[in-house]
Amino acid sequence: MPVSSAFQTTIAVIGAGPAGLMAAEAAAGQGCSVTLFDAMPSAGRKFLMAGRGGLNLTHSEPFAPFLARYGAAAGHLAPMIESFPPEGLRRWAAELGIETFVGSSGRVFPKGLKASPLLRAWLARLGHVGVRLQTRRRWVGFAPDGALRLLDPAGTVELFPAAATVLALGGASWARLGSDGAWTRTLADLDIASAPFRAANCGFTVAWPAEFSQRHAGTPLKNIALSLADTRVRGEAVVAGYGIEGGAVYALGSAPHRALAETGAARLLLDLKPDLAPADLARRLDRPRRGASLASFLRKAANLPPIAAALLRAVRPDIVHGSPGQMAEALKALPLDLTGTAAIDRAISTAGGVRWDALGPDLQVRSRPGLFLAGEMLDWEAPTGGYLLQACFATGRWAGAAAAAYVKQADLNGL
Repeated sequence: MPVSSAFQTTIAVIGAGPAGLMAAEAAAGQGCSVTLFDAMPSAGRKFLMAGRGGLNLTHSEPFAPFLARYGAAAGHLAPMIESFPPEGLRRWAAELGIETFVGSSGRVFPKGLKASPLLRAWLARLGHVGVRLQTRRRWVGFAPDGALRLLDPAGTVELFPAAATVLALGGASWARLGSDGAWTRTLADLDIASAPFRAANCGFTVAWPAEFSQRHAGTPLKNIALSLADTRVRGEAVVAGYGIEGGAVYALGSAPHRALAETGAARLLLDLKPDLAPADLARRLDRPRRGASLASFLRKAANLPPIAAALLRAVRPDIVHGSPGQMAEALKALPLDLTGTAAIDRAISTAGGVRWDALGPDLQVRSRPGLFLAGEMLDWEAPTGGYLLQACFATGRWAGAAAAAYVKQADLNGL
């Protein structure tokens, strides 16, 4: 590939998602010259997709349980989230002219529920402080002298010398939006260790009867509870042609993944009436059917939607004509046998990424001074509910500030 030389820049940020945008803002805020690169034609494409259903920026729960959502990575992320906590994120959004509110679940949203106004205001601020955005530039490694190698649409590799670089290249889901995980091969060539990616906040496969999946794919399951071992969550889910997905499924966290990894199977128990005890539900069902279909009977007796009858026939056909007590017990604990995860590209996020022991506390790669990492590239995972974006924002801000400090120290040392 032909090689061209571009301009000198102080700090380069690769990846214009939430982590990269925040890194660019933090570095520019320290007076550094910043150039932001992205392989896609425009910035924040996955961020905009996340906002389609209402942009969940963060969560309002107390700091200790909030931090616990990050599991094994909580200790690493603690100083970064503490430095830029949920209330700090809300103040930052307000400074952009985006007011936020706390929903009934404790989740924090922009009042307009959309990502595009925030992204427009953010890009305008970055332009105002001198951040230069270069799109359609894919990072493909480093030149022997340390300059960034960036592939442009014409197939030319441009060289960009930088005093420090922040990589914020995302995970490995939603490749069409830019997060394809291809960077893992480049970092492997640099002997930077990564944990293998796996789907997180994803759906799971269930061996539905063919007729059931064809007829009911896309049907919502509202006001339900899901249980796996000692984990129980309330919320909503969706019947998928391949299995089950949705907020309540994602809220189970890593429990289904662990079960599948250990035994190759996991059984969820679906409670279609979580507000009723089995005995109370049995009393409601203890009435004559008088020729009514199962769906009609369950609707009139217990205010259950038609999908309840379909699920009962699909996974507990032996109970369809059972006693009120048997039917109540089944509707409170329908067994859904998970056989695997949905394709990684369908996942909301991914687990895995660059291992923490490859990084210093400032998110600088130990073996390559001046290279910092942020966002979903790092080996952490969290449930949906605002935790994903919060960690991306916080690690991006941390890495950008650390890169600026590195450059300033290098200037003082005359390097």
